[in-house]
Amino acid sequence: MKILYFGGQKSGKSRLAEAKTLELSKDNEAYYLATYDNSYGDIEMQKRVQKHQNQRKEKFITIEEKYELSNLIEEEKTYLIDCISMWLLNGLEKTEEELLKEIEKLSLKKANIVFVLNDVSSGVIPFEKVSRKYVDLSGIIGQKLASFCDEVYEVKLGLSNRLK
Repeated sequence: MKILYFGGQKSGKSRLAEAKTLELSKDNEAYYLATYDNSYGDIEMQKRVQKHQNQRKEKFITIEEKYELSNLIEEEKTYLIDCISMWLLNGLEKTEEELLKEIEKLSLKKANIVFVLNDVSSGVIPFEKVSRKYVDLSGIIGQKLASFCDEVYEVKLGLSNRLK
């Protein structure tokens, strides 16, 4: 089963995605694929990462990977990828085709995968080129994920609305 949770910052999508992942894993191990690149020295982001780590505690086996997510997915296991937005940021120098190829590989995996994606497409078109590329690719990647996910949830204020 493939499931997508998307929403704005601090919408509650990670918390809901974690609960769904644990539900899917039943009594088996659940894996948390953390995509944040912690090499920037951003103290605020490190605090956010720490909050997520505390939130999931011993419930997940954490795997950190910035780029090649599909290489880590094993059949018949359950994964939470949090988040695709950070993965996209890590690979912003790649082409749209390269990014979509990795997403396609994930779609073919015979595993439960819960994806988390930030919704950054509700504002104005960014003036700055790199930001515009990020927003555009986020929308393209989001559409691709939604096309193959069995369930898609929009999250606002900690509440999820099932779209698919």
